[in-house]
Amino acid sequence: MTVRVLHVLDHSIPLHSGYTFRTLALLREQRRLGWQTFHLTSPKHTAPSPAEETVDGWHFYRTLVPQGAEGPRLPGIGEWTLMKQVTARLLEVARQVRPDILHAHSPVLNAVPALRAGRQLGIPVVYEVRAFWEDAAVDHGTTTEGSMRYRLTRQLETHALRRAAHVFTICEGLRSDIVARRIPADKVTVIPNAVDIENFEPGGQPDEALKARLGLAGATVVGFIGSFYAYEGLDLLLAALPRLLAARPEVRVLLVGGGPQEAALKAQARALGVEDKVVFTGRVPHAEVGHYYDLVDVLAYPRHSMRLTELVTPLKPLEAMAQGRLLVASDVGGHRELIRDGQTGRLFRAGDAGALAAALLGLLGERATWPQMREAGRRFVEAERNWRASASNYLRPYGRLLPAAAAALA
Repeated sequence: MTVRVLHVLDHSIPLHSGYTFRTLALLREQRRLGWQTFHLTSPKHTAPSPAEETVDGWHFYRTLVPQGAEGPRLPGIGEWTLMKQVTARLLEVARQVRPDILHAHSPVLNAVPALRAGRQLGIPVVYEVRAFWEDAAVDHGTTTEGSMRYRLTRQLETHALRRAAHVFTICEGLRSDIVARRIPADKVTVIPNAVDIENFEPGGQPDEALKARLGLAGATVVGFIGSFYAYEGLDLLLAALPRLLAARPEVRVLLVGGGPQEAALKAQARALGVEDKVVFTGRVPHAEVGHYYDLVDVLAYPRHSMRLTELVTPLKPLEAMAQGRLLVASDVGGHRELIRDGQTGRLFRAGDAGALAAALLGLLGERATWPQMREAGRRFVEAERNWRASASNYLRPYGRLLPAAAAALA
């Protein structure tokens, strides 16, 4: 018997994000196990698309927003409408593809429709938590921790966790939080973030022409490549830069990407008088990102401490280690799960610009340790953080939910 899984997703390729890259990796591994996967995205998939489309060989069903339904609404009404739209589309798609299981991925706005559809169709529903929606909303500034909206969202999340047949999550931090909500521990399985190690080679030589074009010739480069969200702590990196320059005037900061904090970061660089020491490239094509990584001496991940970063493990440090890169990161819980201080990277006290500057200067001053640290990071990812090993954790819970398919899941 072939296992048929209908995944309910926030968004997908062609949009590029940590969310979409994790999705593709997990889908590939489930297909490698011989399972059939089907894929539905919510109205939050913002790339223009028809009701069905194939992207890079993957077929997606879309939940399209009716024309004229995108206007502003009272708080909560928009989310209620979105869940209603996803439920209707999910029922339509499920009746067409006839899945054995519904697999909803964060946010809870996907889990609630899956639970509704699963109840109507008699199909088991699993919920995969990548982050809590209420904590992401705090970072985006749309609510505050402890507000009425925050508490209601948390209650909705707990409601979905209790009613799902099984819960998956991405790290031990989130698992501990879920179990603390009185979800049985044997009902929660970690599917850790990982990398396709074969897709990452140790860093190459810098493109000197690109380096010169960016004004980085002769510089020691501290870099960040990704989305500029407030929780990433890039403001702390800029705050640390004057101390770095006092000790090493040749240091430059390279920020590759974009996002909500870009304008604020540029204003901060001007206010600090370091505008000419910071290079903003804007977003670059995904195929060219490797060339920018090759320009960086040390990658910085200075995430601020908040529930989101304490609980959730990011992908970027794993990708950096897979490439044999050097990295410095704040000691938030999500980083401590991934980085062994002094072995695979350097950790510093979160929120402390002086500690960040000291960690960067310490690592930059110890070049003799770089080959060993690069090798240790690569070994860690190869041994413990590959997608095949991570996705194998689906087998036992799926087997319990689908006893008729146990042979196919073995």
